[in-house]
Amino acid sequence: MKKLRIAGNSLSLILILNFLAMTQINQVFARESADNSYVGEQVCSSCHQQQSMQWKASHHEMAMQHANKDTVLADFSKTSLTHDGVTSNFFKQADDYIVNTVGPDGQRHDYKIKYTFGVHPLQQYLIEFPGGRLQALDIAWDSRTKEQGGQRWFRLNPDEHIPAGDVLHWTGPNLNWNYMCAECHSTNLNKNYDSAKNSYDTTWSEINVSCEACHGAGENHVSWANSKDKSAKDKGLVTEFNERKGVSWSINAESGLPVRSVPRSSKKEIETCAVCHSRRSQISENDLAGESFSDAFQPALLNDGLYHADGQINDEVYVYGSFLQSKMNKAGVTCSDCHNPHTAALRAPGEQVCYQCHKADVYASSSHHHHEQGSTGSSCIECHMPAKTYMEVDPRHDHGFRVPRPDLSVKLNTPNACNNCHSEQTPLWAVSKMESWYGQLPMGYQNFALALHSQQRQSPAARSLIASLAGDSDQPVIARATAISYLGQYRGADTIELLQQALQSKDAMLKLAALEALDSFAIRERVQLVFPLLADKSRSVRIRAARLLSSVPAGDLPEQQKKMLESAKNEFVEAQLFNAERPESQVNLGGFYSELGKIEEAEISYRKALELQDQFVPAYVNLAQFLSGQKKENEAIKLLMAGLKKVPDNASLHHALGLALVRQKDLPSALEELSQAAVLARDNIRYNYVYAVALQSAGKLEQAIEVLEASHGLHPGNADLVYALVTMNRDAGNIDAALRYVAVLKKLLPENMAVRQLEQQLKKK
Repeated sequence: MKKLRIAGNSLSLILILNFLAMTQINQVFARESADNSYVGEQVCSSCHQQQSMQWKASHHEMAMQHANKDTVLADFSKTSLTHDGVTSNFFKQADDYIVNTVGPDGQRHDYKIKYTFGVHPLQQYLIEFPGGRLQALDIAWDSRTKEQGGQRWFRLNPDEHIPAGDVLHWTGPNLNWNYMCAECHSTNLNKNYDSAKNSYDTTWSEINVSCEACHGAGENHVSWANSKDKSAKDKGLVTEFNERKGVSWSINAESGLPVRSVPRSSKKEIETCAVCHSRRSQISENDLAGESFSDAFQPALLNDGLYHADGQINDEVYVYGSFLQSKMNKAGVTCSDCHNPHTAALRAPGEQVCYQCHKADVYASSSHHHHEQGSTGSSCIECHMPAKTYMEVDPRHDHGFRVPRPDLSVKLNTPNACNNCHSEQTPLWAVSKMESWYGQLPMGYQNFALALHSQQRQSPAARSLIASLAGDSDQPVIARATAISYLGQYRGADTIELLQQALQSKDAMLKLAALEALDSFAIRERVQLVFPLLADKSRSVRIRAARLLSSVPAGDLPEQQKKMLESAKNEFVEAQLFNAERPESQVNLGGFYSELGKIEEAEISYRKALELQDQFVPAYVNLAQFLSGQKKENEAIKLLMAGLKKVPDNASLHHALGLALVRQKDLPSALEELSQAAVLARDNIRYNYVYAVALQSAGKLEQAIEVLEASHGLHPGNADLVYALVTMNRDAGNIDAALRYVAVLKKLLPENMAVRQLEQQLKKK
């Protein structure tokens, strides 16, 4: 039986240790969920026939199926695909579907297809391996029509060379179904990983995404339906999706915009969909339907690489993070306003779904879109939800519902919907067109691109822009959270105030971002700010707080606080053990145990990470640092050299090796490694900074200044680089240059008195 951990009311600021006073705490408590079993779709359909019929034609119903003649779409009639020198053959043996291809040992084998995975626009295939593992073949079937380019085998990563043994090989951990895919393709999924045996016993109640995947276990609801007493308000349901019940949309006469008749008061529908339709990490098996998303999942923010600076989709991030940015979300729209939750299809075809709320005579007119009626340019979806193709054939629409911004393309090199179609034209051309149509450039709701771009490029304006975005309640929470997560780089009274506000907010995303920023703060500051979050109602917040406070000596705490800290620490360990098959979790445990002084457990976890994935660079780097702390520097150096054999030309490994050699006082060899790291990761501020400091120590001051200047040119807003340029130019006798950089530093750190004192000292020289 699953358990759900919840918390009491928000806590007032708790002051602890010898420098803090005590206040009252509402204790975290646990409640056991009522007995409530999964009953299956057939039981649900006996009463909900219409919904069941709709579901049976949906992609959810076909999310995963046993491989047989009714479910396999691909051509297994002795077909083949050759890629990167490897020919994979597809054929049948009796009723079994077989692929002959290269396995984990680099040799060819016959593999039986156990399950189909998905249906359109592509279908993948799962193969069973020892230890309860299912692996997703990286060759898929294009299930589109021939006219659309489909009905063919294709590789999901056609431009990459991925040999056996690589983590991205189809037999490797990154294409493992149990961890990567299972949660979102079956109902009541329990991963059941056994770390001691390195095996899975993954179970489900239904193979596909069925009724109870969203509505929760149905036994209590069935009991309610069969009972004569119908007084129960919740009808025995785990969660009732009633956010749209009795709700209507109307057009505001003044603004001309749609307005919800009643403000949306919860996020349960959106968060239920987000479980699978988001880029997130899972921290608990206890992901009961209808419970808070942040209790079992941690969503990705608008980080560089995942999203463009303006929030447009870049990597495969699915829908949730985009929708949170949208004006639709702010207005109270839910997923089922646009999508039928049982068919997963739109409630109306094409643009008609938009005209449910937006007046067609306004938005479908050429005076709005300035394109020929029926053309791509007249499409709401193409302009406000531009698509990007993933997995080679699967276009996904951006759910940010943003106004096209070619002006941002000019300034920041972000994509825009106009030039997606008019690729032969420049963004400046698109800017000119929009200005001529509307008399100005429409800005839209999302106005955080410049702040995130400045942060990514470490420009001089980054600090003020990030602080402004962090505190701007008119901007989307996910954009604010992204800004807040960067505040650890900008210390000051204003930063502390913004972090306090975020930590005291009701939104778990803001609190998690603030906790991420506090990672760079001293433990004394963390204690004062973070301790109340150990009793937060969100599990993801509690465990992040526990990690930040892991080094607090529990023996110095009053008994109540000690229990609170230990409880959250235990939850942190549980979250890592839930994903114990991943090297990332083992490295997390290694760092956690190390701070607790559990030396043996820490080393076991670090080495377990390397056993799981011998190409996982953070495990080498963190274990080497750990060994160095144990006065085992020679062992650390050997480990890093072994890592470079597994992952040649890796900047992080070269950098770590350089630092280890510095500690061994082998400066010539250290400079070689640090130089290699700086060359391989030219954009990495820390690697260039450390290399410059090492050059300075070796008496190569002019060369050190050159390295810093090159890095400063790429990141003009990084205060550490500028400060180093001041001091190194001062030491080299370049007083004019030092004063020039002091002027830059004063703009970056206007409240820092030490900078002003440094300026006065230089002027005296």
